[in-house]
Amino acid sequence: MTTAEVAALLRVKERKIYELVSENQIPHTKVTGKLLFPKALVRDWIKSGTSTAGARSHVDRPLVAAGSHDPLLDWALAESGCGIGPMFDGSLDGFARFRRGEALFAGIHVPDPTGTTHNFHLLDKAREEDLSLVLVTWAVRRQGLMFRPREGLPPGGGDPLSGLAGSGLRVQRRQDTAGSRVLLEGLLERHAAAQGGIDAVNWSETAARTETEAALAVLEGAADATFGIETVAKRFKLTFVPVATERYDILIAQNDFFASAFQKLLVFARCAAFAEKAAALGGYDIALLGTTPDRTASFS
Repeated sequence: MTTAEVAALLRVKERKIYELVSENQIPHTKVTGKLLFPKALVRDWIKSGTSTAGARSHVDRPLVAAGSHDPLLDWALAESGCGIGPMFDGSLDGFARFRRGEALFAGIHVPDPTGTTHNFHLLDKAREEDLSLVLVTWAVRRQGLMFRPREGLPPGGGDPLSGLAGSGLRVQRRQDTAGSRVLLEGLLERHAAAQGGIDAVNWSETAARTETEAALAVLEGAADATFGIETVAKRFKLTFVPVATERYDILIAQNDFFASAFQKLLVFARCAAFAEKAAALGGYDIALLGTTPDRTASFS
């Protein structure tokens, strides 16, 4: 929304909108020097009554990105010069750290119990304590099974997950806090129940804490397969069988969204070099980057 549109919505003069911006009292951002107002955030701000209504007192958060490791985000944190450092150990770990005030934001990709969308159930849980929290989409990614080239896929026809259960293939598992593990186990419950589901999979004894570590286990022969995002399979030249599409979101407080460190990251994410990197990594759709996600949009 433009300044004029927000002024018309609030029935005030544009000068008042500029005053709210200068006092950081209304959600806003700048794109190539032009003031813009994210519609969904402005609506949340209006519903709350004020910019801080329903929010806990301001939390002085460290410049730390917690949550799930995403290769594109990890690269952007370093290249943008935003000053935010990574501390990735899974979506649920990052969610817990964020709620304790130990991170500026948490990168999360956790399907809701129905498996139709992502992350809103975590947002709703966190907003019980702080209404100022929002989700910002980073990317839409493809998740799937990874195998060594020429190893052959598990039986199961059009449903590789059904073939995975009971196949005897050694599957490298992830830690309990990983969004990929939550997604895979949910898919197995729904699609592979006839073959015994989760219990029929030959899981590795130890858990990999990153998708890179899981992919290396497959590449080096310690496991026959694992589950993860397409860009990691591409990096290690593993065969990738797509299974699901997911949305990787950033959970952040509104005040921190408009702070200089995070805005610097977002500005960098709109440059040509970023788009080229996303294309080179593969498996990313960044069309929705920086927007607030739609609760009605489903993924499968």
